[in-house]
Amino acid sequence: MNPASSDEAGGFMRHRRARLAAELPGLGWLAAETCTSPALSPDGNTLAVVSDRDGTPRVWLIPLAQPGPPVRLDTGEDYVRMVSWSPDGEWLCLTAAPGGGERFLVRALRPDGCEARVVAGTPAGVASISCWQPGGHIVGLAQSSASHPATLDAFAVDICSGRRRYLASGPAATVCTFSHDGRYAVVRLGARGMRRLLLVDTRTAQRVELLGADATIADARFAPDSRMIYLHTDASREFAALLALPRVAAGHPGAAKLIAARKAVELERFALDPTGRSVVAVWNVEGHSELELIGLTGKRKRCALPRPPGEVVTGCAFAQDGGSLMLAVESGAEPPHVLRYPLPPTEPVRLAPVLPPSWSPEVPTRPELHRWQARDGLQLSGWLYRPAGALGAAPTLVWLHGGPEAQQRPTFDPLYQVLLSYGVAVFAPNVRGSSGFGRAFVDADVHHRRFAAVADVADVVGYLVDTGLGDPSALACAGRSYGGYLTIATMVSYPTLFRAGVDICGITDFETFFAHTEPWIAAAAVSRYGDPRRDAALLRELSPIHRLGQLRAPVLVVHGAQDTNVPTIQAEQLIAALRARGASPDYLVLPDEGHEILGATSRAVYLQEVVHWLIRHLLDLDERSA
Repeated sequence: MNPASSDEAGGFMRHRRARLAAELPGLGWLAAETCTSPALSPDGNTLAVVSDRDGTPRVWLIPLAQPGPPVRLDTGEDYVRMVSWSPDGEWLCLTAAPGGGERFLVRALRPDGCEARVVAGTPAGVASISCWQPGGHIVGLAQSSASHPATLDAFAVDICSGRRRYLASGPAATVCTFSHDGRYAVVRLGARGMRRLLLVDTRTAQRVELLGADATIADARFAPDSRMIYLHTDASREFAALLALPRVAAGHPGAAKLIAARKAVELERFALDPTGRSVVAVWNVEGHSELELIGLTGKRKRCALPRPPGEVVTGCAFAQDGGSLMLAVESGAEPPHVLRYPLPPTEPVRLAPVLPPSWSPEVPTRPELHRWQARDGLQLSGWLYRPAGALGAAPTLVWLHGGPEAQQRPTFDPLYQVLLSYGVAVFAPNVRGSSGFGRAFVDADVHHRRFAAVADVADVVGYLVDTGLGDPSALACAGRSYGGYLTIATMVSYPTLFRAGVDICGITDFETFFAHTEPWIAAAAVSRYGDPRRDAALLRELSPIHRLGQLRAPVLVVHGAQDTNVPTIQAEQLIAALRARGASPDYLVLPDEGHEILGATSRAVYLQEVVHWLIRHLLDLDERSA
């Protein structure tokens, strides 16, 4: 084990804050620690989290039974993406990202750090963990197939012996749940928007369809007695709901019954209590999370729970004794953190980081939800962050989220707060294709309908200008991943809207994206973007690389050197094409990052460069052309 004392970690944090404060005056609070992927030990005495308290996402163990400092496990140099505790308490499994890239490995080790090993994954492939078989040390994992790299193979793996039991193969395969005796597993398969659930008999390999229809959301949990399977899905529904599916003779499912649904509200996750008598549902209500306790016996009473002190719940699980929930939460004013939420509800207890961040005198700005209509009548919405004391139209950054099947919600983003301190507002819309608004909205940008999503960004600008919120002479556009694509696509389609743009690891050419991305990513993306052979003409028309002659505003391109999701060829092509026509784009390469920016040093460099770029162009400082 590699313990890191509180003094050592605190020293790093002080240095990190001092550096940020020097580079971005008055904003040292942006170095606040983030904690994600909480996993409580079965005995309830120790919490494992992924924390960046020493600058890099690592596994930390936080003692709960007796006071003591957090301890960092030695899991190597790789960034850690998630951690999970075996039900017998004997093992930790984690997903690691070598070099900060996208080719994940699954590692296992004892809680004291010994017997560390690689369980799955290769330098050219990907692997991930999902759920554990109750009571022991058998874990469900998926890894890219050696014979068919575009698909993932799902297995049940005994961590002690290394023995594997094959379950199923297909695009984006994931093991959702095991029955208590391990006889059955539910495996999710399918490209984006085309997900299906299979009930797999682990002894006979017999497979039965559970949904009977494609879904954009599909997850499942066995009841503790394994007689019922609870489904979280939008298959044949507009909004995701919770269903119950009885398992009858020979493993075949019976007819599904609706357990919980809300009108025009998405179920985003659920947690089943250890007795199987109740479930906690987490609902996405206009971007905020609401908790509800739902009985599963008798009259199935439903009881709304007090909202936790965090606007968005990103993880929810029962403690083994059923007396509390472990919640991963965040808000627009506070980074990701972990709470113990007692049941019956009393005051939640903060578990990690133990102390909230120490903010500067200027408290982070909280966003306001706005709604308007696109040109075709579709209702859109977005979050507006206004600088303190701002009056009238303000210089504004339009920030476009990734996905596109993601949702802009009131979560923590340091970039927003830095820009606000300079007097620049941020507007973060949910254009068509975003999740959280029903299945039709998610599907509204598929294939040729993507042109309408680009038009939505222009309608965002129209709304900001018409309402007097945004200064039409000082607007910029930026986004990461799909948001980076949408930024460049909008800037070439509507070249006079923005004074500057920032493309962060975005697609600019679908032909080279499909040719160079990981094969398992390409296979899952075809359903949303189009087939690179059958839809080649459409994908060419959708690719902004072929219309750069229409670009008028300067562009900053940011990309992680280890990104194999949207490979660096996308950024390199864009930079080369702009320079060939006499432009001078700025290009920031982050050498130790992949598709996401995870390291503290990289984030500081990213913040500094992007903020200085935007204020230079939005606030009339050192203007340059494309």
